[in-house]
Amino acid sequence: MTDRHKNDAYGDIDASSEAEAGVQAPIPAATVVLLRDGADGAEVLMLKKNSKITFGGMWVFPGGKIDPEDYAGLDAADHDAAARQAAARECLEESSVTVEPGAFVHFAHWTPPPGPQKRFATWFFAARVDDEHEVSIDMGEIEDHAWVSPAQALARHAEGEIDLVPPTWITLHHLSLYPPAVAALERFSANPPKVYQTRVAKDAQGNRVAMWHGDAGYEPWDATASGARHRLVMAPGGFVFENDAEDY
Repeated sequence: MTDRHKNDAYGDIDASSEAEAGVQAPIPAATVVLLRDGADGAEVLMLKKNSKITFGGMWVFPGGKIDPEDYAGLDAADHDAAARQAAARECLEESSVTVEPGAFVHFAHWTPPPGPQKRFATWFFAARVDDEHEVSIDMGEIEDHAWVSPAQALARHAEGEIDLVPPTWITLHHLSLYPPAVAALERFSANPPKVYQTRVAKDAQGNRVAMWHGDAGYEPWDATASGARHRLVMAPGGFVFENDAEDY
């Protein structure tokens, strides 16, 4: 049996600093969580990536890297505004849904652990849309799409029916705590964006663990440390979120 969950996308975890030799600089990117109200609460638009590309086979939110064109008309240092432009552009390209950048709520920023693999430092935005938006995918880069409740997506992942990378899983967990779309957006708007500078290490059972600020093992880069928890245990049998340090 492998010692890694199949959706553990963090690759080589030997490095412990961005300055170490061989560590790839993170590529700026942006993604948008589109929410609508369904019969049982909020539903989120998810897209299935083509198996032959980055994050192949994963179910993700619309998004991609920030291109130079996203800085058109902006100050070169205005990365937040460029990220909004990129999120809107990628949303249109991947799903045919048009959302104005100003409608986005910035609720998180994710950076993978240092390593030699390709990495994306990603702005996460959320926006509410109505049923008049018709989703259309190209059947090339994107193979399928679905509107699904966050709780249902997590349940399907637990059963091994769909593949989710850790940032997507954590985002769905966060959304599941606030079922109506408006409640989730109000929660995001009322709080500063969460910053996830991910660190990954192995726990006493040999499971790879993604840790974030507030976890007792975060500063020493030690998943075996006792104390507060803000982590995702990526055991081969399933993801387990442990948190008593961060308010969601």
